[in-house]
Amino acid sequence: MKNTGPEEGGREGGGGDNTDNTCENKKSQSWIPKTIKKRVCSTFVEDSVSNGALCQCGAARNDHASVALGDYFSTAIVNHWESMQHSSEQPTDAFGEVQFAGASKRHSHFLRLSWSTEPFFVYNILTTHWGLPPPNLVVSVVGGNSRTQIKTWVREILRQGLVKASQSTGAWILTTGLRERLGRCVGQAVRDHAAAASSVSLNKVVALGIAPWGIVEKREQLVNPQGSFPARYYVQNISRDSCSLDNNYQAFLLVDDGSVGRRGGEMGFRARLEEYISHQRTGILGSGSIDIPVVCMLISGDADMLKRMDRSLKSCIPWLVLAGSGGLADFLNDVLENLSSAPAVPSSGEGNSEAGPSVDLKDRVSERFKKHFPSEVQTDKLVEQAFSIYQNRGLITVYHGEHESPNDFDTVLLKTLVGASKQRALVEANPYSDELKLAVTWNRVDIAKSELFNGDIQWKRATKVLHGGSKYHQQRCPHPWASLFLWAVLQNRSEMALFFWEMAGEAVLSALGGCKILRELSKREDETETKLSMKELAQKFENLAHDIFSSCYRSDENRSFSLLIRKSPVWGHSTCLQMGVSADARRFFSNDGVQSLLSQIWWGDMKRNTEIWKLLLAFFCPILCYTTLISFRNQYDQQEEERMPFEDELDTDSLYGTTVFSFSDIKQREVDSEGQKSDAIKGVPQRPPQRPFIVSRWRQFWFAPVTSFLGNVLMYFLFLLLFAYVLLVDFKPPPPSGPAATECVLYFWVFTLVCEEIRQTLFLGTTWSQSFRLYIQDVWNKCDLTAISLFIVGLICRMFHWSHEFGRDVLCLDYMVFTLRLIHIFAIHKQLGPKLIIVGNMMKDVFFFLFFLGVWVLAYGVANQALIYTYDPNLNRIFLRVFYMPYLHIFGYGSSIEEEMDVGRELNCTDNVTLIESGEEPCRNQDSNWLVVILLVVYLLVTNILLINLLIAMFSYTFSEVQEDSDTYWKFQRYNLIVEYHSRPSLAPPFIILSHIKVFIKRIIHKVPSVKIHHFVLDLEAKAANRLSTWETIQKEDFLTARNKIQKSSDSERLKRMSAKVDDVLKRLTESKEFEHRLQAQMEHYSTVLNWVVDTLAQGSTVKPPRAPPVLRGTSQNL
Repeated sequence: MKNTGPEEGGREGGGGDNTDNTCENKKSQSWIPKTIKKRVCSTFVEDSVSNGALCQCGAARNDHASVALGDYFSTAIVNHWESMQHSSEQPTDAFGEVQFAGASKRHSHFLRLSWSTEPFFVYNILTTHWGLPPPNLVVSVVGGNSRTQIKTWVREILRQGLVKASQSTGAWILTTGLRERLGRCVGQAVRDHAAAASSVSLNKVVALGIAPWGIVEKREQLVNPQGSFPARYYVQNISRDSCSLDNNYQAFLLVDDGSVGRRGGEMGFRARLEEYISHQRTGILGSGSIDIPVVCMLISGDADMLKRMDRSLKSCIPWLVLAGSGGLADFLNDVLENLSSAPAVPSSGEGNSEAGPSVDLKDRVSERFKKHFPSEVQTDKLVEQAFSIYQNRGLITVYHGEHESPNDFDTVLLKTLVGASKQRALVEANPYSDELKLAVTWNRVDIAKSELFNGDIQWKRATKVLHGGSKYHQQRCPHPWASLFLWAVLQNRSEMALFFWEMAGEAVLSALGGCKILRELSKREDETETKLSMKELAQKFENLAHDIFSSCYRSDENRSFSLLIRKSPVWGHSTCLQMGVSADARRFFSNDGVQSLLSQIWWGDMKRNTEIWKLLLAFFCPILCYTTLISFRNQYDQQEEERMPFEDELDTDSLYGTTVFSFSDIKQREVDSEGQKSDAIKGVPQRPPQRPFIVSRWRQFWFAPVTSFLGNVLMYFLFLLLFAYVLLVDFKPPPPSGPAATECVLYFWVFTLVCEEIRQTLFLGTTWSQSFRLYIQDVWNKCDLTAISLFIVGLICRMFHWSHEFGRDVLCLDYMVFTLRLIHIFAIHKQLGPKLIIVGNMMKDVFFFLFFLGVWVLAYGVANQALIYTYDPNLNRIFLRVFYMPYLHIFGYGSSIEEEMDVGRELNCTDNVTLIESGEEPCRNQDSNWLVVILLVVYLLVTNILLINLLIAMFSYTFSEVQEDSDTYWKFQRYNLIVEYHSRPSLAPPFIILSHIKVFIKRIIHKVPSVKIHHFVLDLEAKAANRLSTWETIQKEDFLTARNKIQKSSDSERLKRMSAKVDDVLKRLTESKEFEHRLQAQMEHYSTVLNWVVDTLAQGSTVKPPRAPPVLRGTSQNL
């Protein structure tokens, strides 16, 4: 029957844009009737109850076509109407969009389709043509008993559990979509959560209704062969349950089997659609790497639902049964709980011993089925289906929602998926992969611990998860826990990342690596909440690295030093120090252990308590280094003591005592590793050959970074004195009169500085571009580059007469830059270093202050100039009066208020425009005297009181804020300075040119690889590295154990444990009451049996008992 009324009404209410959209939708969906069909009854099968007025399809005789009524022969021999045999397909006449009258203006999609339609076409329409987002999860809610009302706690499960969990994952919820029972409850829950959710939320819940076409009320309003865009849908009473469409659903699939008023016609199509979706790929966070998980949720339900459930279980679709909701759900809970725990009683027959337990279980299932569904007549087929469901019980999860919180529903949902994956483990090559990705996506570390990583882990399977479809998917993952840790960090899953970090090795380096990744990701993140969460998680990892290394340092100092400078194959052969610098982990570098290592490196083989004046004396008089003026550590003796236990037992931990602290140690060990491999025990640093005392002591003094630093400081002061002398005293005219000899020495000195900067740049990276990029990142390198560039410009300009003075000016500015470079040298000082950090932060405040000050200076200067002087084209005077004079007013210089009031009193001024244009001083304007004074007062009030005090407040805030962490900042900066002077040659400029010549000969001519470029690096053998990692893991476990004890002792944790215990007691109490009822029933049964036995024995064995023995029904056969 065709009804175009709603469509016409839709056209009348639309404007021009609406008409365009309607035409566009019609054009895009005009192919649907050609592909999608409906079902029409083709054979009238008389319903005996209606006396021939109705067909068994539910439609009246007059609603059938003449062809269906004319086939009297077929009608006479048919007893039961079947959709497949007695209906035919025709092009669908109901599709498009529906607008609910009196509801929101949002349109929902709908489609009338045959039950035999392929799911491929339907899913394509849903996602492609209707624009529904592909699901990350599909929850199909089935059941709902028409004879019982939905319980209150079930409504809470749907509202607070199902919809909330689905919203967090971006799920589809499948129901009937009708305004009755479950469909109505789910629709209301989706509506409430959609109203409370953010409009920009990425994970929208899609409510999809799949209902039989024949039971939908007012369905004639949807019929239009050309499509409805939209169809007006009117429902009179929306307060009571009805079979009308619910306006809270985004789409409706109205399955047509040719019947009218009959339920269940959509079940087959719905099961096939769920199975098809479960084999499609979805994109969790856009990755598109897993199959869409599908879960069926059973609430109450009739016995006819057994066929639907059995089919889904055979397709490996997991089911979640809500125990206590009534109907079929309670029956399945009874079967699964009692039969699973009860041992099967073998049959007494001898010939069918194998079939005995199966028959006995079927009898028990049949017994319980009759108890829960006493009105069912034909039970054999239903019992077979129930028994088949019981055999697939591994795919079923029973949820006692009445005794559990709805907020834990997402946990139950994920456990259901994991349980299903365990059942598929025998037939699939990659179990757990989808569930592992879901656990990471949902950030459920508890599921990962309890369900996924609770036994032997098949890392070959995990490798496929980690590698995905890459070309390395056939290779075994060498470091699976580290890879999982990286995976969780990249997805910003805090709890999951912390769990994988606990399981992975190299705790300190892994924590610093996670900190580095998260801080880099936060810089590229636009959303504020995500950025803050990344920064918070990065700080957690930095704190973990700091705390665990503190534990290692307290346990063993030498091992902890080796831990800091050991290369790791897991993290790209990086060390903890390198990763910490890259991650900007200032708190980690403030650790006492890290600073102790840096101090030991800084002093080399000299003792750290050596006074500076002793170093200065030895520097100017090198012969003193051979005396007892400076104390040196006897490193060889220390190594010998550490090697002695190793000579007795190869597996001792004495290998960790030797580390690399100076250039001489690095060089000597590199030589030893090549020349003494035959005599060396693998994994043990060998003792270098003994050098003469004169050579060894000389190297110990001059190769220490502190000596190199001291020499560079002294020579830099001499450089500044020479530069100042040239500028002030000995700056000669251009050639041929100049330059002087001292100036030539200065040029050579700067040339050696340039050579050193080039050397530093070459050693930073593998390529020229990478080296320069790393070099320019340092602020002081930028300062050096600026100073050298200015010097080159000044040198070139001073060589010519026409630019001689300009070149001198540039060199004067350059001297200031070179002098400011001294600040970097004082960064090593414990008192001055933190103050430099504070000054650097205050400079940022100064720039903000200058911005505000510039606004007021410009406003006042222009207004003051325009009021005082009516005409003055001289740009020099304008610039002076607009900017310079207002700036001097702030400090009390320039004209006073009296001078501003005495306008027009200039002795040498004129009002002649010609003279003014020729350069004469113009006279002041006397008419605006009062306004000039007011502006001056306001200007001084704002600048001297408001802005100056604002600057003071900003300085005070910065000082108080930075002062707390200034020591941390200084320690981090100290590392960079130590690394710089550790890598520098021992000689300072200008004598450093000798070291450069030596380096050039070794690297370029003799092709000797650089050794000093690998500073702060210790390359351990595999056996020694494994022992060090084991020791680090033990320290990590001890630290985590101690931290957990502290957390458990807190009041909040005690309350949580007490609450959990109370819940457990209540649950056990409920179970004990149920057990008591079963026990009482069995005791009554046994009493009846004993009475029967007594009666039988009393009449003798030859007399037939007066009645049959009683049978126990309704309870378990054993406790």
